[in-house]
Amino acid sequence: MQKSILITGASGNLGHAVVQKFVQADFKVYGTDRSGASMEGAEIASVDLTNEAAVNAYIEQIISKDQQLNAAVLLVGGYASGNLLATDGAALQKMYKLNFETAYFVVHALLPHFEANGGGHFVLIGSRAALEPNAALYNVAYGLSKSMVVALGNIINAYGKDKGIRASVVVPSIIDTPPNRANMPDADYSKWTTAEAIADNIHFLFTDAGQHLRETVLKIYNEA
Repeated sequence: MQKSILITGASGNLGHAVVQKFVQADFKVYGTDRSGASMEGAEIASVDLTNEAAVNAYIEQIISKDQQLNAAVLLVGGYASGNLLATDGAALQKMYKLNFETAYFVVHALLPHFEANGGGHFVLIGSRAALEPNAALYNVAYGLSKSMVVALGNIINAYGKDKGIRASVVVPSIIDTPPNRANMPDADYSKWTTAEAIADNIHFLFTDAGQHLRETVLKIYNEA
């Protein structure tokens, strides 16, 4: 039976690689993107994931036609720089909405379906800034919002331990993308990780071997 998966942020540099990986692995792929741009092999919808009502409606729509959906890779997020002195309430709220709420609303909407179906797997995107204080010194709002994503993964694992529900957290270093190269032209790109490597590791979580992992935190740093 074909497996089904939801991938948010499908059109981003990382999202595109993840969608391609799961399409190639013969998953039925549902994806979200604010533009709703089409992607070969995937069913893409335009959904504002900062809008809880819109998320609930979208999740109801896809599970009404696909009861086999039992996986979600939540890639939507954003970055902002700023140290403690430069980070005000507006900056915190922007990162909170973009990085945490977009993940939480999907988890909250999908959780009853996963529980009723006997299990499910969420993959969340953390950050080095959420794990290492020194890495958050110059992106405080971003780091704090990502620390909430990591905490969400822990809470999901505690809640779902006897329900077949689990969360994995993927923590990339700098991803080798055109925007990052443009912003850091003097960097050694060979030390960064690639979107394709991250996609491969996410896919591993859904293989027979990967299904044995629990409370997983994958630090995909390469040499960065």
